[in-house]
Amino acid sequence: MVDCLFAFDMSKKTYTSIGGQAVMEGVMMRSPHFIALALRKPNQKIWIRSYRHVSWGERWPVFKRPIIRGVAGLLDSLIQGMKALGVSAEILSESIDTDQSIVANTPESNKLSSSAIAVSMAVALLMGIGLFVALPHVLALFLTKAVGLGSSLDSISFHAVDGVIKMFILLSYIYLIGKIPDIKRVFQYHGAEHKSIYTFEKGKALTVDEARPFTTLHPRCGTSFLLFLVAISVLVFSIVIPILALDKLTQYTVVNHLIVIVIKTFLMMPVAGIAYEFIRACAIRMDSWLTKILIWPGLTLQNLTTKEPDDGQLEVALASLRRVLDLEKQLEAKTESNFDDFEIVSLEEIPHATANVAEFAEA
Repeated sequence: MVDCLFAFDMSKKTYTSIGGQAVMEGVMMRSPHFIALALRKPNQKIWIRSYRHVSWGERWPVFKRPIIRGVAGLLDSLIQGMKALGVSAEILSESIDTDQSIVANTPESNKLSSSAIAVSMAVALLMGIGLFVALPHVLALFLTKAVGLGSSLDSISFHAVDGVIKMFILLSYIYLIGKIPDIKRVFQYHGAEHKSIYTFEKGKALTVDEARPFTTLHPRCGTSFLLFLVAISVLVFSIVIPILALDKLTQYTVVNHLIVIVIKTFLMMPVAGIAYEFIRACAIRMDSWLTKILIWPGLTLQNLTTKEPDDGQLEVALASLRRVLDLEKQLEAKTESNFDDFEIVSLEEIPHATANVAEFAEA
């Protein structure tokens, strides 16, 4: 699950790319220039891998432009998240199958190949298109016809029903996977990640005691992003499809609907960009009563995707966050960083870099 798209400094109104994602028995944290993955191994030690990461916007300035930056950030996060999930599964599997230490393994030895990542993403995208684009569209068509509502593509009621079905599928999917024990633990690490981010945003020391009191619900969570994505897609489709008269492309209704499903699939990328900009706009006005109303559904939905973590899970999330911040400080000081994998027994083994969100401002 792509999470915490950016953090926010309320006093200076600046954005930063400090954020993270929960994985199997761990948390991946991202800073402007680095990624760190921390995992709790069966031997109770925390295994950490970190590496330099160059964002799409840093490589190609066009990806820093409004709307486009949201799409680029989402795709980049999906790729990095897929890598992190693959590494976490592999490391935990090795830890269970052998008593030998894996600390000496180089990053390349456990890195998913580009083809494996591409195939995994393709399968995930196809499943997502089928489950959240094609299926709701078909069900909305049958349902609107059955109850006598407007089933034409230029009917607002059709797109409203389509959106309700999407929301129902999304909620059902999250609720059901949350019943799986392993996923429930991922949701606990999701909560730990949020608490860690809150601790950083509030300028507190990155310790378990400081992080524990914070809520697991974060207004800029990827879960909230999904909710905005669904809501904005209903609005965009209700406007774009009638304007383009897509219901009259051919004389065959079925063909028109199939074409629209394909078009809606491609439109999801710019819709994602709009959703990202919407979240940024809300972040600037977090104290506004209107913003609080708008973000409330997303916070409510996070009750399904985040669970209260234990202190051990908080320690893992904080270790990952400490690691990327320490690397950022080393980069700032122009000192050479060591990117070898390593294990720690205690959180205090990782330097506690003094940092705040304003230091990592995003244009």
